[in-house]
Amino acid sequence: MKTLLMSALMLSTTILGAAPAFAQTAPTQAIKNIVLVHGAFVDETSWNGVAAILTAKGYKVTAVKNPLTSLADDVAATNAVLDAQDGPAVLVGHSWGGVVIGEAGNNAKVASLVYVSAFAPDKGETISALAASGPTTPGVKAIRADAKGYLTIDPVVFPSAVAGDLPKEIGEHLAAHQMPINHTAFDAPAEVAAWHDKPSWYVLSSQDLVLDPHAQAFFAERAKSKVTTVDGSHASLASHAAEVAAVIEAAAGAK
Repeated sequence: MKTLLMSALMLSTTILGAAPAFAQTAPTQAIKNIVLVHGAFVDETSWNGVAAILTAKGYKVTAVKNPLTSLADDVAATNAVLDAQDGPAVLVGHSWGGVVIGEAGNNAKVASLVYVSAFAPDKGETISALAASGPTTPGVKAIRADAKGYLTIDPVVFPSAVAGDLPKEIGEHLAAHQMPINHTAFDAPAEVAAWHDKPSWYVLSSQDLVLDPHAQAFFAERAKSKVTTVDGSHASLASHAAEVAAVIEAAAGAK
């Protein structure tokens, strides 16, 4: 499954012109470590397009494999990767991954944060409460729980709601190979909001049908993030991989 997903997402960046076609070079920035944290319903290969671009430019890129069993477990997985870095790192989170980097961003190895179509809760806030406070998007409406309380998005709705700007076959593949998340994760209050203390960047996806763009704007403004808006879906990390990679580079090179 992982190989298929990697192929599908690399195909998407190729189709959309985001796949790198240049030789590897060494980054001139002081920060060369990039740690990528995926969101709910997908795995770490959702970052493949962005990772390929940054790797080709000489960055050391590591994608965290979140277990999606709880907020604490995902934060622990991310901290384990951060602790293994050989210097400062840019910590990047997509969607649910924004909650994770808000917690793990307290790690001493983290120099800056990048949110991509991501939640950025403050201390004490939960995803469930934040989602309930705004309009219910098509993606949120389509979330279903199984008998054990693990959540996925209705596979019929997934391609249009999550990945509307990717080729349909890729959206369908992602829908069929979702990574369920434990419902308790969305009810866990944030214990840390690292954006209070670390500089942050935010990629706002204006056509997002999962996390409302107005909510994204609220998170970015509250965190005083540097904002880049892309005309993309919730899957803008794949459909706008080059633009997302450029924002991460900016965070790596900031003085």
